[in-house]
Amino acid sequence: MGRGRAKAKQTKVARELKYHSPNTDLAALQRELGGSGKSDRDFDDDYKEYVDDDDEDHADDDPDPWVRPSR
Repeated sequence: MGRGRAKAKQTKVARELKYHSPNTDLAALQRELGGSGKSDRDFDDDYKEYVDDDDEDHADDDPDPWVRPSR
């Protein structure tokens, strides 16, 4: 049916990944994990114009049509 050849290739690739790890650039990994110095707060400020800070529900909002009314 053709599945044998595809499965054999997947098995070969999986075995190569498991037993033969590629050379890892540890310096680049450390830079990536260390961050760029930009805090989360600075990131949030970039999108401030898109955030609705009003946590209250609006009375004029349409009710959800799928919610059963309480009795």
